[in-house]
Amino acid sequence: MDLTNPLVYGAPAFIAFILLELAYSKTHDNEELYEWKDLFASGAMGIGSAIIAPVIKIIFAIVLFKFTYEFFNPLVDGVRMNVLGYESFGWAWYIWIICQVLDDFAYYWFHRANHEVRLFWAAHIVHHSSDNYNLGTAIRNGWFTVLYKPFFYMWIPALGFHYEMLIVCMGIEALWQFQLHTKYVPKLGFLDKFLNTHTQHQVHHSKNIEYMDKNHGGYLNLFDKMFGTWKAYDEDIDIEFGVTTPPDSYNPLVILTHEYGAIWKDIKKAKTFKEGFMYVFGPPGWSVDGSTQTIKQIQREMKAESLKNNS
Repeated sequence: MDLTNPLVYGAPAFIAFILLELAYSKTHDNEELYEWKDLFASGAMGIGSAIIAPVIKIIFAIVLFKFTYEFFNPLVDGVRMNVLGYESFGWAWYIWIICQVLDDFAYYWFHRANHEVRLFWAAHIVHHSSDNYNLGTAIRNGWFTVLYKPFFYMWIPALGFHYEMLIVCMGIEALWQFQLHTKYVPKLGFLDKFLNTHTQHQVHHSKNIEYMDKNHGGYLNLFDKMFGTWKAYDEDIDIEFGVTTPPDSYNPLVILTHEYGAIWKDIKKAKTFKEGFMYVFGPPGWSVDGSTQTIKQIQREMKAESLKNNS
């Protein structure tokens, strides 16, 4: 079956919707939703992703997924048979749905790892570095996440789902993720119970302590609820977007690399291999002396203080 990644058609639509939201915000909203320097920085990183990502994806995703699929599902008398003993999955509509859900499961853990492993956070912080929440921020993506993202998905073609089906499902997920980055869509009632919606993704982009490292899902919120990272949107909380340690620059190269520089500074002051390892692969904010804290540590302290004040 000859399939095309839906992102091929989605990319031109991204530009159109960004311009539409920009025009609407300038004519109907008193809030400064877009800042020109910030938008140009996001656009530069988006263009870079559009140029670099396809090349890397061909090498690290398509080739890797294809190899994995064919290795674990060899041809036996003209039929793909999984090494576990069953025939590999076909193209039925329900197989597509199962693959899409498995894709969302893989995306959840990939996205969560981006927030809980500092080396991955150094690549992903780019997406959170703007203090604006708009469709322009949606294309503000790091260039290095594609180097490790495929490894979170390899198990899907290994199970017998065709690698081209997985790539299409990943493209559909990316389209859903793009349109979440707008404040003009309110709560969606019943859909909020199982979908990752626009208000829920605002929670994810918030730097409010109680909201940080929550709602990692792609188009479902099921796995956040299952694994304890779910947080509902509260209209009474005034959300602040961005990160607690922003790069303080609109230079795309600074935005793309500043956290790697911070990691290197911490490694140089490490006294043991374990300390150096933790500065690279531990959670963001981890420190030997407690001079900086992880989000979980801060949230625990805030919760303890709240319980103390209410007792």
